[in-house]
Amino acid sequence: MTFKIIAQTGKARCGQLKTKHGIVNTPAFMPVATKGSVKHIIPKELEEHGAQAIISNAFVLSLKPGLEVIKKHGGLHDFMKWNNTIFTDSGGFQMLLPSFFISKNDEGINFRNPFDGKKLFATPESIAEIQQAVGSDVAMVLDDVVQHTATRKEAEIAVKHTTEWTKRFLKAHTKKGQLVFGITQGGMFEDLRKKSAKEINKLKLDGIAIGGLCIGEDLKKMHKMLKASILEIDTKKPRYLMGVGSPIDLLESIEQGVDIFDSVMPTRNARHNELLTSAGKMAIDKKEFCHDKKPIDAECDCFVCKTYTRAYIHHLARCKEELGERLNSHHNIHFIQKLMKDSREAINKGRFSEFKNKFLKKYNK
Repeated sequence: MTFKIIAQTGKARCGQLKTKHGIVNTPAFMPVATKGSVKHIIPKELEEHGAQAIISNAFVLSLKPGLEVIKKHGGLHDFMKWNNTIFTDSGGFQMLLPSFFISKNDEGINFRNPFDGKKLFATPESIAEIQQAVGSDVAMVLDDVVQHTATRKEAEIAVKHTTEWTKRFLKAHTKKGQLVFGITQGGMFEDLRKKSAKEINKLKLDGIAIGGLCIGEDLKKMHKMLKASILEIDTKKPRYLMGVGSPIDLLESIEQGVDIFDSVMPTRNARHNELLTSAGKMAIDKKEFCHDKKPIDAECDCFVCKTYTRAYIHHLARCKEELGERLNSHHNIHFIQKLMKDSREAINKGRFSEFKNKFLKKYNK
């Protein structure tokens, strides 16, 4: 069994996902390493912050540095010196990016290589081959991702493609030991979300992700679509909500039974001087912090909070020093990993709702 539930309180649950490179204790948050690196943080530091897994993009990596380079290193783990779990995405998300996406049909997706401008055609079979060559622990299938503004007809086509492409991916996938996660779609249509989740749930997959959310829709709609999807997913399978990383959304989603998350939000916002604290978001570049000798967050035990003052971090931000972005990124990643650890402990003690409410009361004040 690749996934087992250890404890549950309400719908929130603690689980263990067994992969080639170790066990991932859930709920878990994966920092995003699209091109094989998490911006400003090396793999050893990620591990020190409590990260158990990361997610890279196999499709993007196949373009640069290319599969031959990665294969010569024995796979992505050795290439980037990360000896823990790696998920790899398929390229479906790149359909939302004008720099990549050209068109699609029933067979696959026409992309533009952003590095050299050449056109290429991605199919479920070619993406399965790429993921196997990269050697990740968990391969995400190729899905059809539409904008949150998609029409019903566009969302229906995306659901049809995603189901058929998942079947084709599974038929082409032969690498033993590499887990395969399917992805549900459906746009902003509740019935299509349920339909997609039902269809994907019937297939022989090691886990199921909810995709196409947190891409511009309002949060109320996002959680409504999540709820519609998750009700149709086997409770014995790990559930992965893609692209969600704010503390509020993480806790709300854990309460709905989500096990795994990823998002660029903690590191992206850090590069724009937005820090996560137990009392809410902090814009460290604001003038009010110019003489502030307190740590970013007195309740945080990361090395940034133990070592530096708000005034120093503020100074780096105002001077646009790269060290400021680095320290901000370390703090935000640590904060999210600590939130996941605390959530697991609260679930194990049967006190998740109490923990969540206490956290949000202070975070939202």
